This record gives sequence, structure tokens and C-alpha cells, in this order.
Amino acid sequence: MRPAHVCLAVLVAAVWGVNFTVIEVGLDHFPPLLFSALRFLVAALPAVFLVGPPKVAWKWIVGVGLALGVAKFGLLFIGMDVGMPGGLSSLVLQIQAVFTALFAVALLGERPTRVRVTGMAVALAGIGVAAVDEGASGPLTGFALVVAAAACWGFSNILTRKASPPDALNFMIWVSTVPVLPLLALSVLLEGWSADLEALRSLDWSGAGTVLYVAWGATVFGFGAWGWLLRRHPASTVAPFSLLVPVFGMTSAALFLGESVTPLRWCAAALLVGGVALTSVAPRRPSAAPGREAAEPSGARSEGSPVG
Repeated sequence: MRPAHVCLAVLVAAVWGVNFTVIEVGLDHFPPLLFSALRFLVAALPAVFLVGPPKVAWKWIVGVGLALGVAKFGLLFIGMDVGMPGGLSSLVLQIQAVFTALFAVALLGERPTRVRVTGMAVALAGIGVAAVDEGASGPLTGFALVVAAAACWGFSNILTRKASPPDALNFMIWVSTVPVLPLLALSVLLEGWSADLEALRSLDWSGAGTVLYVAWGATVFGFGAWGWLLRRHPASTVAPFSLLVPVFGMTSAALFLGESVTPLRWCAAALLVGGVALTSVAPRRPSAAPGREAAEPSGARSEGSPVG
């Protein structure tokens, strides 16, 4: 990769990592499901009128929209709202690579290599250490919700791989149209009209800024830049930069929110990142024609793109 492309990949990882700190700030302004709905509403409008029609079948857009937008982000925002720290959330979510591999075995009939099985075991050990660390300082409810969010993310990765969208930004913008109404309905049902209206009435620059960051920064810019990189480089070259997301997530949470990073959490980070790296190693394939790997759809090669 060119130095400029390396810098762009690191910038995207930084934007996605800091996104967890921004989410934590935004949850001080909005109920979690309303905040998630606003994120996708602002990401979809007006971009959906600028990116052209969908380039994959609607069944994949709806499927990913429900699994990723409603289930994954709904559980993540609720988990963080009930006490799961932002930095730890950015780390624990990386277990999605293990869930993706497990779903690929169960649903796609893939046979994991010994390296991947080892990676899954190491990453799960990291989750165990992180659970012990979180259990020593707070309730495990938020932790369990974020793990469940990672499982939903893994399932959405399988759907994305089946869809193989040729344009990541176009796909993500159209996916963003799906969760808005379900999340708003759930917010009214579970959080109540009064809480939602009060949050919107008291909207200030800080609250609006968090919505704009998670929508335009993490979603539109993040996926647009990531897709641009994947169209120019093999996924195996670009994907490892996603392992920087929890580094930026934990660092920004420590700097801006005063979130402590205990020795146990560092141990969990080492095990999780190392295990995810091993889990994401693609099995060797017969030599292909030059340039073929770079031309394959990103969803077919990567275990899943990180959504902050």
C-alpha cells in the first residue's frame, strides 16, 4: 500500500475507535434506541439520493439492516447505556470475528483450519478475562449485551458475504434506511414517547455533534473510505488495520472519559486481538490469476468489516 493509503486506513480505524467514546457521550443526551435510530436516519438522508439505486437484491439489504442495524447496534447501545464502558466495548466487539467463523461453519459449510480454531480459542480466553475484569468493577448485564451484539454482527457478516456488494458505501447507505423505523418503534415501545420527546426538545450542539459523528464520520466516511481501499488492495492487506480499532477505542476512552485500563484489561486486549488476528487468517488457496484477489468483492474475502 502507498503511504497515503496506509494513513487513510489508520484514520478510518481511529474514527471507528473514537466512535465508541462519542457513543458514550451521546447516550447522555438520548435514550439508546432513539440514538441508534437517529444515527441511521442521518446516515441515510440525504446520502440515499446521491449514491444511486441498490446494487444487490433487497433481501440482503433488509437482512443486513435488521441484523446489523436493529439487533447489533440496538444491543450495543443498550449495553453501553446500562454501564458497559466504551473502551471495553470496542475491544469485546472484536469477538465478532469468532462468531463469523462459527456461523460460516454452521451456515456455509466452511471447514476451519487449525490456525483459525486456535485463534477462536485464544479470543474466547480473552473474552473470559474481560468478563472477569468487568465483573470485578460492575454488573455483567452490559457485557453480555455487547457479546450478543457481536454475535449479531457475525451473522450480518455472513449475510454481507452472501450479498457480495460491489460498492460498500452504496450498500451501507441503503442498509441504513432499514433500521430507522424498527428502532423508532422499539424506542417508543420500550423507552416511551416522553423520554424521546424530552431528548429531542433538549437537543444541544453536543448532542447533535454526536449524531453527526456516528452517522457521517463512522458510517458514511468510514465505510466509504474502507470500501475505496478494498477496491484498490486485497482484503487481506486492508483488514488487519481493523485491529487498531480497539486500540483507539480504549485510548480515547481513557483520555476523554477517564476510563481506567487495568492489567486484566490489557491481558484481555492482547488475547482478543491476537486471537482475532489468527481467526481472520484466510486459508491458502490455489494460485489465482494476477490481480484476481484484488478484484474479488470485499465481502467474499474478509470476515467482516468493522462498524464502530
